[in-house]
Amino acid sequence: MSAKRRVVRIEVDEVRQLLLRVQPMLAKDDYDKLANLMETLIEVTRLLHQEGATLKRLRRMLGQASSEKTADVFGGDAHPTPEGAAPAQRDKEQDGSVDPAAQSEDVEETNAKNHGRIPAAAYLAAAHIVVQHPHLHVGDECPGCARGKLFDLKESAQTSRIFGQAPLVAICWDCERLRCSACGAVYTAKLPENAQGPKYSETAASMMALLRYGTGVPLNRLERLQRNLQTPVPASTQWDVVRDRALVFLPVYTELVRLAASGNVLHNDDTYVRILEFMGKRRAKLLAKGELPDPERTGLFTTGVVSDTAAGPIALFFTGRKHAGENLTKLLDERAPGLPPPIQMCDGLDRNLPKGHVVVEANCLSHGRRHVVDEADNFPEECRHVLELLAKVFANEKICRKHKLSPEDRLRLHQERSAPVMAELHEWIKAQLDGKCVEPNSGLGEAFNYMLKRWNKITLFLRMPAAPLENNRCERALKKAIQHRNASLFYRTLRGAHVGDMHMALIYTAELHRENPFDYLTALQLNEADVAVHPEDWLPWNYRATIARLEEQRSEAA
Repeated sequence: MSAKRRVVRIEVDEVRQLLLRVQPMLAKDDYDKLANLMETLIEVTRLLHQEGATLKRLRRMLGQASSEKTADVFGGDAHPTPEGAAPAQRDKEQDGSVDPAAQSEDVEETNAKNHGRIPAAAYLAAAHIVVQHPHLHVGDECPGCARGKLFDLKESAQTSRIFGQAPLVAICWDCERLRCSACGAVYTAKLPENAQGPKYSETAASMMALLRYGTGVPLNRLERLQRNLQTPVPASTQWDVVRDRALVFLPVYTELVRLAASGNVLHNDDTYVRILEFMGKRRAKLLAKGELPDPERTGLFTTGVVSDTAAGPIALFFTGRKHAGENLTKLLDERAPGLPPPIQMCDGLDRNLPKGHVVVEANCLSHGRRHVVDEADNFPEECRHVLELLAKVFANEKICRKHKLSPEDRLRLHQERSAPVMAELHEWIKAQLDGKCVEPNSGLGEAFNYMLKRWNKITLFLRMPAAPLENNRCERALKKAIQHRNASLFYRTLRGAHVGDMHMALIYTAELHRENPFDYLTALQLNEADVAVHPEDWLPWNYRATIARLEEQRSEAA
């Protein structure tokens, strides 16, 4: 039985001096892990010693996020507004979904319960089999009344059944072989057209890419599934197929990058990633050979960029040793000259900003709100007041989306309805800090100072058309990378990471345009020659029109 551990009290400076003393004794990777571990412990200890510290902030810091809706944070109407604050409604509408005043004027919300049943018409890819009535036909006498004639209703009675099959299905053609008894000549039946081509068809390659980079299924997991379903496809083979087909997608990906660089609004953020090539012993070998530039840099990131363009949103991913600001700088290098500076939406970190390019900075209002949510248990009345005011602003944004307002009309609506709310919030926060009602060094004081410091960037949506309120669009895009990281854990090389970035960009951009990514990837492969020459005609939003045009040309030529 192990002895009871004794709690040791030690100053932060002593911890850091101890780390400096042991640094020469450890490999760099081991030292970095130990230093990060100690910094995490110091930060956790600091938060625990704050007045009114809660586990909610610790859980959020450690990646265990919970709901941030006002109704969930406060559990209903239990908390009153602070003294002197304007009264606000306490129903579910105030959690940011609907502004009651605006609802009566502009929009009727009907939230039907989701019954979970899916109609047959929703299965767009289903094969339809016509079933004729066994005894009756159009024009027959009605067997019920014997007076009328039967006619076609045009709308059939549909019944759907779902069948299972392996993601990758093998078909084997057994070609008959005949041998002459006299001369010994062998005659083999010719393969049909659909049997000709590479072993792994375009649809197989699309399915592998979609499973890996669209839904996060690791190659080894798909290998086991296929083996259990008696259609084995090794993980190494899957990688070879996906890697080789990436060359087909490269022209379209390059075109997406070019168009995204010229977008009028750019959302960016990043998340950490693992690339084995730059970790552990592999990193040590690169350092020993002098093949690792900027050796002091240890961070590995996947940057997500969502660009609002004239054709619609474009999602891009950049994985490697560069952080979000550096990747955005490289993207803006491709921006068409003469365009006005784009709006850049990000959180408050300086590393998200590009260098050498002028942008109009906008900061995420949701990030500022999140800091307030973290303090709801410690300062319930003050936090509720802030969240209820912000709920009106987000409700106005929802109205803009529902009615698909133009950027100019959206700006006018926010200036009329949201600007007074934000002005009230600004004055109230300043009054709380100036009147010593909130300690500046407390958690709530830091949340207030975070918002005040970035107030002009947070409220850009009140001054510029198309300026977003929050960075949720980019955070949703990064879920693709996080999903892949959680399932597959790592990339082996930087090259593999670039292949993943390319596939994720094509898949997620297609989803943003409500296109079927499987059909899209397959169409690009089937039309490889034309894609290489005219990639601008094979983007997610126009490739179907291109296919229709080519088919029309072929029919005219025939």
